Amino acid sequence: MDRWINKVAVVTGASSGIGAAIAEDLAKAGMITIGLARRVERVEQLKQSMPKAAAARLHAMKCDVSVEADIVQTFQRIRDTFGGVDVLVNNAGIVRSNNLLDVGTTADLRAVLDTNVTGLVLCSQWAYKSMVERKFDGHIVHISSIAGHIVPNIPKLNIYPGTKHAVTAITETMRQEMREAGTKIKVTSVNPGGVKTEIIDSAAVPEGMPLLEAKDISAAVLYAIGTPPNVQVHEIIIKPIGEAF
Repeated sequence: MDRWINKVAVVTGASSGIGAAIAEDLAKAGMITIGLARRVERVEQLKQSMPKAAAARLHAMKCDVSVEADIVQTFQRIRDTFGGVDVLVNNAGIVRSNNLLDVGTTADLRAVLDTNVTGLVLCSQWAYKSMVERKFDGHIVHISSIAGHIVPNIPKLNIYPGTKHAVTAITETMRQEMREAGTKIKVTSVNPGGVKTEIIDSAAVPEGMPLLEAKDISAAVLYAIGTPPNVQVHEIIIKPIGEAF
């Protein structure tokens, strides 16, 4: 991680769970870390529990990644304040609990797609633009899900597995575009199984289902971005021991 000391990392959905763990660990690793969140006060609360030096490197910015204007304004602010983006972690994600075939769920469908797919792509576009303009070989990480490879037998996940399957394809599309552009910018998809987070609390998960900790996913992110420049960690799948799918 030495090459990343004092470089700029942006983490979306940094107010809780996996995003908060990643933001904290990146700041502890020496990166200037910008935690984006709708509930920006929770990122400020996170800073209070961190060692002083790391807390000083964590900066909270309010941003709703389902709103394009928010993304544009935020990444311009990051450019003007910190110089640009060196690492982007697309962590923000939501689920809405209803059946895919239920009529009247249009608002939920759009909310999940706008956050999990469109917001991820738009944030990646701005981060990639920053890296290319500064000729910096940065790294984009998508926090996806095992649901990007299978559809878990969990009721009322609705379009959520579809959005994560989209992220699997988007990751490979970005890798190919980065290669064709002649860059050495990396992209990685991290795909956890069940994790103890607020998003799990809102889903009808089976009782007794084994779960990972948010720190387990953060460790995978630090591993991926800490690899040598010639190493492309394209995808990581992480399951808790005993997971049924």
